[in-house]
Amino acid sequence: MRENEYKSVCYRTEQRDDPVRLINLRTGTIGTTFGCTYAGETVQVKLENGELDSWERAECSETTH
Repeated sequence: MRENEYKSVCYRTEQRDDPVRLINLRTGTIGTTFGCTYAGETVQVKLENGELDSWERAECSETTH
């Protein structure tokens, strides 16, 4: 995702308490955001199976499905 999209996702997740559904473009896995790490440009996600993961900004995109 682009930098401005990353900032928007992180703002909605952390400031508005509005989790965002993302897809990992490398694996096809769907996750819901619960935090961001700006220094490493990563997003922390809860996967559909309940596991937690961290994805780099470049490997994910917002999804509506």
